[in-house]
Amino acid sequence: MYSNFTPDYTHIVDAAYNRRPKRIPLYEHGISPVFIGNMLNRDLTGMLEGDSRDLEEYFRLSAEFCRDYGYDVIAFEGCITELIQGGEGLCGRAPALIHNLGDIDRYPWDELPELYRKRFYPSFDALRKALPPGMKAVGGVGNGLFETVQDFVPLMQLAYLQVDDPQAFSALFQRIGTLFSEIWQDLLEKHADIFCLSRFGDDLGFKTSTLLHPETIRTEIIPQYRKIIQLVHARSRPFLLHSCGSIFSVMDDIIAAGIDAKHSNEDGIAPFTEWVDRYGSQIGNFGGFDMTVIEMGDIKFIHTYVTDILTQCDGKSGIAFGTGNQIGPAQPPEGFIAMVQAVREFRKE
Repeated sequence: MYSNFTPDYTHIVDAAYNRRPKRIPLYEHGISPVFIGNMLNRDLTGMLEGDSRDLEEYFRLSAEFCRDYGYDVIAFEGCITELIQGGEGLCGRAPALIHNLGDIDRYPWDELPELYRKRFYPSFDALRKALPPGMKAVGGVGNGLFETVQDFVPLMQLAYLQVDDPQAFSALFQRIGTLFSEIWQDLLEKHADIFCLSRFGDDLGFKTSTLLHPETIRTEIIPQYRKIIQLVHARSRPFLLHSCGSIFSVMDDIIAAGIDAKHSNEDGIAPFTEWVDRYGSQIGNFGGFDMTVIEMGDIKFIHTYVTDILTQCDGKSGIAFGTGNQIGPAQPPEGFIAMVQAVREFRKE
């Protein structure tokens, strides 16, 4: 750890706006509470479901962990899918809730914004109190539109719905888009001060293609993105999209919707430098280091791998470095530490 590190969230804001930060920022889409607990030799299990003291202690420990390892920000979002099927539909382990237009009309949509406030606003309030000087959060309303749609209708059933009832298919995206706008607007009114950068994660692709036809993404998903991005921009915050997969076929459309930066990459699809070469003149690019490499735990190889990417991107604008996804509970500590040390050595700390 680097106990003398002073966070400065403006570095990641500069990167999101595709400027060249004075210090290369570290960034993760998320760091597992289990991983942090293991690193701190503390049990953080259950703290996010506890009372206000538990929440404040959880965010204090997590924010200080990020600070001590050289991060200027902490990632946190409240996921809408927790209110639907807890992500079980998204993972294909729960049935479809929507089969036709009647199901959309009958669903209690109006209850969800209040349920979201009760579930997550205590966490956002505790996060505000726990942030160290110079640090802010990155996040907001978790799960993007497509991921939330899949918690209502798992992907296979969604494909059938598109063919069997295209009107209901389209109406579902529009209704969830309206829900997103309502929840995002209220969150930004009450908690925008916590965030220096707003984002959601919406995995649109896999290794070789998008999960839906590109034209479906253009007509059903991206117009709903645009509404959220406009709300974020109205609060003078940049917007970051996290999306895994090969989404090159829709990247120009996503950029045109107004995103400021994009996160997620894996070398099997395209190395980070290719994302920078393709889109670095238009948006910020966050990520850089393939998870499989970091998970190897080979300290010498990780140091060489990370330093090589940093060198190739040196001098470019709009860069924030870290894993191309997030730090999971089983991540080898030595791999994480080697990555962080390589970045911090490169920025001469």
